[in-house]
Amino acid sequence: MKGIYIDNASTTSIRSEVFEAMLPFLKGEYGNPSSLYEIGINNKKVINQCRKRIAALLNAKGNEIYFCSGGSEANNWAIKGTAFAQMTKREIITTKIEHHSILNSCHFLEKLGYKIHYLDVDKSGFIDLKSLEKAINDNTFLVTVMMANNEIGTIQKIKEIGKLCRKRNVLFHTDAIQAAPHLAIDVEDMCIDLLSISGHKFHAPKGIGCLYIRNGVTIENLIHGGNQEKEKRAGTENVAYIVGMAKALELVSAEMDFNSKRERELVKILFKKIKDNIPDLKLNGPDIGEDRLPGNLNISFKNQDGVQLAFELNKLGIFVSTGSACNSGSIEPSHVLRAIDVPDDYIRGTIRMTIGKDLSMEDLEFIAGKIVSLVK
Repeated sequence: MKGIYIDNASTTSIRSEVFEAMLPFLKGEYGNPSSLYEIGINNKKVINQCRKRIAALLNAKGNEIYFCSGGSEANNWAIKGTAFAQMTKREIITTKIEHHSILNSCHFLEKLGYKIHYLDVDKSGFIDLKSLEKAINDNTFLVTVMMANNEIGTIQKIKEIGKLCRKRNVLFHTDAIQAAPHLAIDVEDMCIDLLSISGHKFHAPKGIGCLYIRNGVTIENLIHGGNQEKEKRAGTENVAYIVGMAKALELVSAEMDFNSKRERELVKILFKKIKDNIPDLKLNGPDIGEDRLPGNLNISFKNQDGVQLAFELNKLGIFVSTGSACNSGSIEPSHVLRAIDVPDDYIRGTIRMTIGKDLSMEDLEFIAGKIVSLVK
């Protein structure tokens, strides 16, 4: 069964162009980039070229891009690394709807005596800038707010947040893992100090990501060993995956405007087809439009079981999720849905669909029809 995959927020397939770009480095070009012979030196050059290519897409400098294993490591590194790099200030500000790699990093620091402020969000998932400004004090060293939410698609006002942090002389980190495939990112214009990206969200392999660290920001290492990544992150570099991520980010950036417009229109159509047949339906997050990630549709059905619905759709060859893939083993309702006050008679009847560039109108008709049939 081929199936219809609409869970692209969880992961994406490797594009053929990305695989082709990686292939030489999985076979003949296997040299260790730290070696002093030709096949090692050449791979070091390739890594630095990829660094510059990714940086150009973010309006960053090549020496501000540090490769790592993925989004969770990048987020952990940004939070713990800035905390451990200075021992005077002890407070962080974040939100209640962050990814677990952010929240659990903060929980870890709480055990060490750090104070974490968890900002509330409104019913669409937006933070209040006045509340953020009020929370910043002389002991705050970091604000971390995700650029776009992985469950409900809320796109925060990152530029305004960045400007506020810069004015108050506080470091600003943003988890851009969900945003990178859909939103143009300019770290200079947005006043971003640290930014996390993960390749498998935009058709690169799993297991590769990067952390942007603005020049001048002091950060402690999480992984100690050799002097790779300018002595900030030890471990032999995964050359093939770095090449794949650079290629994938270039492709998705070039196609961003077209794909975003198309995905947003398809989501509008899909939501309408379901809503017209099941009026007792709740859209979680912002209205479908510029404030919501393209392709994201998070909906709740009254007095339904979202897990059972996802299971039944799976048997029909339709692959959806009930929330974040990182929390799919939990029987508890999503912390994001709790934070935006989804009513109890709806919250357990939630599914999330995140469509990609390959979904056809025929697929969409099939999905809507099966969901309506199962819920009814």
